[in-house]
Amino acid sequence: MTPVEGRAPWWRDAVIYQVYVRSFADADGDGMGDLAGIRSRLPYIRDLGVDAIWINPFYPSPMADAGYDVADYRDVEPMFGTLDDADALLREAHELGLRVIVDLVPNHTSDQHAWFQAALAAAPGSPERARYVFRDGKGPDGAQPPNDWRSVFGGPAWQQVPDGQWYLHLFAPEQPDLDWTNPEVVAEFHSILRFWLDRGVDGFRIDVAHGLAKDPGMPDIAGRFATSGQAVEGHPHWDQDEVHEVYRGWRRVIDEYPGDRTFVAEAWVHSPERLALYVRPDELHTAFNFSFLLAPWDAKAARAAVDDSIDALSGVGAPPTWVLSNHDVVRHVTRYGGGGTGARRARAAALLMLALPGGAYVYQGEELGLPEVEDLPDEALQDPTFLRTGGQERGRDGCRVPIPWSGEEPPYGFGPSGTPWLPQPPAWAQLSVEKQEGDPESMLSLYRHALRLRRELPALGDGTLGWAPSADGVLAFRREPGFVCVVNFGPDPAPIPDELLADGEVLLASAPLDGDGTIPGDTAVWYAAS
Repeated sequence: MTPVEGRAPWWRDAVIYQVYVRSFADADGDGMGDLAGIRSRLPYIRDLGVDAIWINPFYPSPMADAGYDVADYRDVEPMFGTLDDADALLREAHELGLRVIVDLVPNHTSDQHAWFQAALAAAPGSPERARYVFRDGKGPDGAQPPNDWRSVFGGPAWQQVPDGQWYLHLFAPEQPDLDWTNPEVVAEFHSILRFWLDRGVDGFRIDVAHGLAKDPGMPDIAGRFATSGQAVEGHPHWDQDEVHEVYRGWRRVIDEYPGDRTFVAEAWVHSPERLALYVRPDELHTAFNFSFLLAPWDAKAARAAVDDSIDALSGVGAPPTWVLSNHDVVRHVTRYGGGGTGARRARAAALLMLALPGGAYVYQGEELGLPEVEDLPDEALQDPTFLRTGGQERGRDGCRVPIPWSGEEPPYGFGPSGTPWLPQPPAWAQLSVEKQEGDPESMLSLYRHALRLRRELPALGDGTLGWAPSADGVLAFRREPGFVCVVNFGPDPAPIPDELLADGEVLLASAPLDGDGTIPGDTAVWYAAS
């Protein structure tokens, strides 16, 4: 995977396929996806036309938060396989021309991590406790939490231990936060980076990249912020400026390695300008574009998300990275209205995303048009958000249901036998890879066609765009040489721009065109134009 002399780094315009390991492919029939399952489906990912895969955490974990509670950063959870399986996955992916990005979880460990177990066994004020955020409680007997911070998963963000001290957990109690002012924590993660870089990984996705630094004053939130939301300016434990020194250190580590290794940040911040700080030339390479993901199906909102992101990132020389869905949000078929309307808009959104300058992420199953599974029974739900809110919030399991590969009934080829860890709906029989592969009008065929064109057309990938005049509710932009994308966000047909009527050749459309000089509602079209 050596970079080509004179070419820009691969990550500037890569399309990366997100593999949620638990729900992608199950090789051993226990109902849970695994590394061997991913290996068996690597040819499918290659044939889709992407450049790389990002794999969610596969480290040893008690699974209090689906693997984001890491007990050992240098091994593989036995449920998913072994280190040998990880090495084989890296080798086979590289042989197929696919790069591999792994998930890194630096904000917190599992409460079963050796460091935290040592902290519990040690006394207040000890070096072992200094690796985490331990504090004395409020009140004469310390019986109240140190402040009013709330967990993202519901409830207080502090847990008391038997000797009376409290530790911070911005997520589940089983996920104690590390103290990133401690040099020992900094050195440990430099070592972890090198462990996986030495094994050949091509980069890291950084979980909760905006959360590592906390205001040392530990101020209360009440009266300052309405919620503990992650995208609020000046919040005491989100997007603190001190986090950037951590990433400067990481950048120095990764730059020691050949092959354009890369970082992508999961950073929920309040503005594109704040996001741009994470991707300055001496910090991380890219960051997920959540403003684009969160934009409703609306032309003005989409254009604002695109313009704001490109403008902010161009100031630091970083490319945008577009994303429509992931393992933490409602699948966009459902967000865009569900049913036929949602599917139609999702098809158009795919063409919009893949035509924009920069890189893109495809979440497993979005190329099949999978909707959110909204009727999972309570007893099947496993997300800590559901458990910690007493069922008031359904959590993220609906976007994590194992994907369908083949057959007419569950597990739809997900595994050789057994019951998947989350139930698959009967309607998914019509959305399987097997059903869609032979259908030129399927969502899968649309993604494959679009990704092939993206590789072939010199206008697509990294670069710039220029907006073109268009009707209300329609976005049109040009990318040179000779490419135009037009998206009709409205429900009714809209006129094709005159310049395209004259000499534009249709390359790909998300829905059939009527040939009457209009673009149907909720439709995107790619044109070759002079």
